[in-house]
Amino acid sequence: MMNSAGKPFQPPSWATNPHLQTIAANRKIRLLGTNEMAATALEWVVDAGNDVRLQGWYSRRPGGGKGLVILLHGWEGSAGSTYVMATGRFLYRQGYDIFRLNLRDHGSSHHLNPGLFNGTLGEEVFQGVSQAASLAAGCSCFLVGFSLGGNFALRVGLHRECRSIHNLCRIICISPCLDPLKTTRAIDRSSLYRWYFLKKWRRSLGIKQNIFPELYDFHTVLGSRTCLEMTERVIADYSPFPSYGEYFEQYTLTGGVLEDLQVPTTVITAADDPVVPVDDFYDLPEIDKLELLVQPHGGHCGFLDQLPFGCWYEGVIAELLAGNGCVR
Repeated sequence: MMNSAGKPFQPPSWATNPHLQTIAANRKIRLLGTNEMAATALEWVVDAGNDVRLQGWYSRRPGGGKGLVILLHGWEGSAGSTYVMATGRFLYRQGYDIFRLNLRDHGSSHHLNPGLFNGTLGEEVFQGVSQAASLAAGCSCFLVGFSLGGNFALRVGLHRECRSIHNLCRIICISPCLDPLKTTRAIDRSSLYRWYFLKKWRRSLGIKQNIFPELYDFHTVLGSRTCLEMTERVIADYSPFPSYGEYFEQYTLTGGVLEDLQVPTTVITAADDPVVPVDDFYDLPEIDKLELLVQPHGGHCGFLDQLPFGCWYEGVIAELLAGNGCVR
């Protein structure tokens, strides 16, 4: 496990509150001004295997970029989330093509697959990333995941066929969730975060039910008062898992799981993250292909150093891409 000698995240004292950082990270004010990436974006539906289709948005620079960056959003976010759009715009301006991939049932993709999203669907995300990477046409490709998207990105790096994505040079994860049960419980302990995620999840399930009324009736599920309660009901009614505990275990990445990473990977997280416990990162063993950048402040996917616009991790990502060397 490596530690970077780069400049640490040092926000002004008034901006160190983790909840301020977390909430401000997804405020639309960050997107003020032109967005050349969005202006060139084309919808791109990728074949993720087993009749699964995933929606993405591909922004290619005129004449082609110096590499392709694939962005994976967090739970109940989307390719259009503020943190994804802001990071994509920044990297597009740095000269990279951008592919923003929606997880199943996120964004406007509920109609593409009858099956319901859950956090264990790593195989289809791997296939989606592989298809997106092929658009780079021999150039370097990089995968950046946020929160749950960071968990999926880590599983791409662990996939048994990861080396088949020949141009995937580096994976970068911002505030990745390593233990989804702990994260769910942390969300439920906060009335604000619990309300936010329940609202978004209920909306998503309502859309799914309206599109596939013959498959889903979420009447009981939608009455859940916590995210864990809703998870338990969804898992019981619409998954093969006997319990939510066994479900969460399928994509828990603590302990020595990450020792099998096949691609150089950088994880950026904060000690004050309100929903992802930092102890899970401190407890990781030494891992050759893992660089861990734990900052004292930053909240969850925040790291805003010039609120509301400047974002520290965007510069870190740019430095990592510029010096990648594509060594596998």
